[in-house]
Amino acid sequence: MSPTESLKKADDNVFGRSRRQLTFYYSALMAAFLIVLVFIVHRSMNWAITSEEANELIDTANNLSYSQSRIIQHRAGEDSDDAFDIKSMSDRIFFYAFDRKGTMLSFARPTLDLEDFVLNTIMERKEGPDEVTLYIRQINGRERHIMMTSHPIMVGANPMGMVYVGKDVTTIYAGMRKATYTLTFVAFLALLIATVTGYLMAGKAMEPLQEAYATQRRFAADASHELRTPLAVVMASCDILENDPNFKEPFLRQIVADVRDEVKKMTRLVGDLLFVARSDNQAIKLMPRDFDLAAVAAQTMRMMQPLAEEKNITLKLEGAETVPVRADEEKIGQLMLIFVDNAIKYTNPGGSVTVTLPEPVKGKINFSVTDTGIGIAPADLNRIFDRFYRVDKARSREMGGNGLGLAIAHELAELYHGTIKVKSNLGQGTTFTVSLKDNSRNRNIIDVNQINKNG
Repeated sequence: MSPTESLKKADDNVFGRSRRQLTFYYSALMAAFLIVLVFIVHRSMNWAITSEEANELIDTANNLSYSQSRIIQHRAGEDSDDAFDIKSMSDRIFFYAFDRKGTMLSFARPTLDLEDFVLNTIMERKEGPDEVTLYIRQINGRERHIMMTSHPIMVGANPMGMVYVGKDVTTIYAGMRKATYTLTFVAFLALLIATVTGYLMAGKAMEPLQEAYATQRRFAADASHELRTPLAVVMASCDILENDPNFKEPFLRQIVADVRDEVKKMTRLVGDLLFVARSDNQAIKLMPRDFDLAAVAAQTMRMMQPLAEEKNITLKLEGAETVPVRADEEKIGQLMLIFVDNAIKYTNPGGSVTVTLPEPVKGKINFSVTDTGIGIAPADLNRIFDRFYRVDKARSREMGGNGLGLAIAHELAELYHGTIKVKSNLGQGTTFTVSLKDNSRNRNIIDVNQINKNG
């Protein structure tokens, strides 16, 4: 795969993930809006239907009460001119009129399957006059909605009985339920359309960002690569001047030494930037071989011993004496060096840094680095692997840090599909625990042993 193709694929991964996240957030917001909308519409329909049916029942109860009072007052029976015309009522409305002794004066019966429930409800009803109650019951295996109210029969100022009026509103509520289901289905279709539209629009919006991001990354990779040559030239010039016997002026030699130190810092930064650029472009190749992880750890300790001695820090290597592994020795050494170097930087003089190697586990590369340093605040734990992020900026500048060490460590761990766990307490120290998986089938791995075997 060419560098251009690798870069394009890496960009597609980054922006594809961002595009999916934007679509998800947009869809979640739209889903929440539609859910609230359906809920409000359903509750509004329920309130409108219930209030209208309740008003109809109350009006009917008032008319029936007045009719029964006229019947009682004039003894005119059901043929009285003042009697309420029962035929004008809806066929789903029923009523029962009782005098003060409980004798039934008049009635319009509900359907046979509802009559027992209605009569029992009348006997047990505790609600006051003109209070409308909706009863939902399972009757003969079917959910029924019955709405009932009552009104006293008044003759003058004297109550002479009570009228109970009800209505079977099952079909009305069933229709409302179907309307809600239909609205929910329409909202679901709208959500699907909005999700697809959001995904397409997010892609369109990201095209200029993707182009600018790719240009920036190409510039970082090219600049890092091109800077290595002039830095090497400057470093070589410093070496020549320092070794020149005619170059003895102390002031000038100090200037050359300072330039050399700065070039070293720049070289490390350029190397880190180049590694990050190659990681972004998926251009890093692993070259596994069989080696002893304990030997790599011992070599790392020897390399870092002068820096530790400057700060009077004790370096310790504990655990298994031999840990045979199969991996890219250079990358694993770089990973361990990053954590040991980071531990020394953030450990106060007189402290200690310990590298621990657990017993070998087949297919695993495990080690931990513990220091007695300043620790990491909980608020910073989630950001320490971000590029150019530094917990203690003043100390990092003093020690020459650029904020890429832990970011590179994270990239190296991801190459091996591994994890880095951090445990830290402010003022007590930090422990980084690294666990890498055997990914010998990774397409980015070049088997050195196989290369040597093939000549």
